[in-house]
Amino acid sequence: MFWLPQEDTGSVILTPAPASIAAGSAPLALPEQPLDESTDHGLHVLHDLSNGQRLHLALPADGSADQPLVAVIPLGIEGFDRLEAVARLLASLHGRAIPPDTRLTRQQLARARRMLQAVDGHRVGASQLEIAQVLFRLKPIRRDDWQNAPERYATMDLIKDGLAMITGGYRKLLRHRRRP
Repeated sequence: MFWLPQEDTGSVILTPAPASIAAGSAPLALPEQPLDESTDHGLHVLHDLSNGQRLHLALPADGSADQPLVAVIPLGIEGFDRLEAVARLLASLHGRAIPPDTRLTRQQLARARRMLQAVDGHRVGASQLEIAQVLFRLKPIRRDDWQNAPERYATMDLIKDGLAMITGGYRKLLRHRRRP
């Protein structure tokens, strides 16, 4: 079964347009996707934006995807993230330059990758020193020097944060950081 997490702000929910809006609008022309998945809630499609990004689209279950569609954006704080996703979808559908996904910076993406690499090493039984040598390209280091090395603490944090990401923290990656 396909699951659409409530926090997934990289997804766009589409529904038939009301008659007042649909007049003169064309149906959404999506290329056929091999990863289409039908559920009780509709057809789920991964739409390739042609820039290395994909959007998760939830289309109506009743076959009304042949009619003009509208995007549904909840008015909660996550609405801003969904508006960006709709802007990327519209740019893709109309052949315009696709705005970048700004939820993660380049540094955050690099750290997330390192977290997952650290957890992979941890799960196969590598020591923290072995993980650090791979991640930080460390040369052989004496045990006493390793005890005080900043890479040791960075490796411990990467493993801890990577395990937290795997147990559900990844959902935070789907939202912009907001001030309280």
